[in-house]
Amino acid sequence: MKSSARLWAVAVAGAALGVLGYRSMTRDLESPWWQAVPSVAVAWTFLVAGVIAHWRRPASRLGTLMQLVAFALLLRKFEYSGSSALFTLGFAFGAVFVAAFGHAVLAYPSGHLHDRLERTVAVVAYAFALVVPIAILLVYDPRLSCLFDCSSPTRVRPESLLLVHGDENLVSILRDVVAVGLYGVLGAVFVVLIVRRLLEATPRARRMRGPLLLAGAAAGLRAISESVFSVVSRSTFEGLLLFSIEEIVQAAVPIVLLVGLLRERLARAGVADLLRELEETPPDEVAAAIGRVLGDPSLEVAFWMPARRAYADGAGRDFPLPEDDRARAVTKLEHDGAPIAALVHDPSLLEEPKLIEAVGAAARLALENARLHAELQAQLVKVRESRTRLVTAGDEERRRIERDLHDGAQQRLVALALELRLAQRELGGATNPAVERVLTTAVDTLQLAVNELRELAHGVHPAILTQAGIAAALEDLARRTPLAVTIAEAPADRLPADIEATAYFLVCEALANAVKHANASEVTISVVREAGMLVISVVDDGRGGANSDGQGLRGLADRIEARGGRLWVESPPGAGTRVVGEVPCAS
Repeated sequence: MKSSARLWAVAVAGAALGVLGYRSMTRDLESPWWQAVPSVAVAWTFLVAGVIAHWRRPASRLGTLMQLVAFALLLRKFEYSGSSALFTLGFAFGAVFVAAFGHAVLAYPSGHLHDRLERTVAVVAYAFALVVPIAILLVYDPRLSCLFDCSSPTRVRPESLLLVHGDENLVSILRDVVAVGLYGVLGAVFVVLIVRRLLEATPRARRMRGPLLLAGAAAGLRAISESVFSVVSRSTFEGLLLFSIEEIVQAAVPIVLLVGLLRERLARAGVADLLRELEETPPDEVAAAIGRVLGDPSLEVAFWMPARRAYADGAGRDFPLPEDDRARAVTKLEHDGAPIAALVHDPSLLEEPKLIEAVGAAARLALENARLHAELQAQLVKVRESRTRLVTAGDEERRRIERDLHDGAQQRLVALALELRLAQRELGGATNPAVERVLTTAVDTLQLAVNELRELAHGVHPAILTQAGIAAALEDLARRTPLAVTIAEAPADRLPADIEATAYFLVCEALANAVKHANASEVTISVVREAGMLVISVVDDGRGGANSDGQGLRGLADRIEARGGRLWVESPPGAGTRVVGEVPCAS
């Protein structure tokens, strides 16, 4: 209630000062109404915007700053008053509007300046806007000097109530200091700060603040032109044009400021729409929906995983939160003290905490559901990783057994057979025929054992697959299969070892089924890359009716799914069988 009363008092005081300022301009300065009305209207625009901004966001200093600009502009009209008291008051404090104007533009939307450089410039501007005009009043004597409309012989020239000693030359010097220092140098610094702010701004901040900063830059350039024309003569038309530009730019700034502040209010009004939208939004699209309401398409959502005590993305992958910096900021969302999720967003949103709070409250249920979905996805990811590790470990074990058989038992049997052959040759025909038959039988048996062992090793994991690749391994497999096997297509280049092993064993299992169960006479094999997938197809002309839930095909399906692929079997009775597997394979 006290705040409302204070705002009403500010509004009434501003209205009264505007009326007095209009009278000073039209009666004492003898300005036409079409110049006085826009001048007062600009001040009132700042006043209205400041009152509304303070009412909507009392925690922000921006409303107070806009009110300060308004009152400084209104007091500035008293510079033209015939009253010595009003003249002294207006001249002493009217220039404060320049510093307050720049302060408001740079402090949007929080009301706080961003760094030491901006604070230093603001302090210098306020000091300049107060000290130099007061110094002029200390030496201004209307009998010696003229400040406004010196060509009018009828205009009343009030005295300075702060006059200590009149000095016409010092007044002229100090007025040049105001024109060059306050309008020229500080105006140029203000434009540089705006350009720097635009260059350093994040994409969202640039969209939100761009119109205001451009309007502020235009005002800064207008101040610089005022400094230039303080030492260079200008025509009546040029003066009127610059006056019009100044009024338009000054009026645009409070409007843009107010629109920017109210935009958060409008965005918060869209929270109800967000709530309805999230009811139909899949978990992996929650971040995009929240980002649209917050005006930040780069927004990401990380979900808290209680079991892992860490954050994860919608797919269940680990999501390390970035450190708050100029590029990204983090807002953590909780429910009853327990973390739910974290929003990783544009840092400019930190200046609108009420908006994030409203969106977080509206999205809490959807985020909780999405978190559960992400937790499930994380478990699935771990299951897939576990299956992949098991398949990889199995393949490694196959290769190890194949090497052991080839390099161990097989080599020893071959060596033993060679020694027996050597013994036969050494003995020649001198031995008992029965012994000769035993040696011959032993050598032949050893050769059969070597062949069987070689076949066993080949079935465990063929060495040719490791050495020459999938195409050569399939050719070798086709030669050893007691059916007519046609290899329609196979990649000539090498593929990752795990992909080659998966494709090979799929073909092996399909051929084994065709030989043992399908009563087939012909089989066609095709292995081809399509759209990032390796497609393995084995088609026979057997009797069909294959059971896709059999142990062999089920094991193949597990192997392929562990690699992120899929397997399906088409086997209508009497029409042959088609086994197709797809495995992700980067081109």
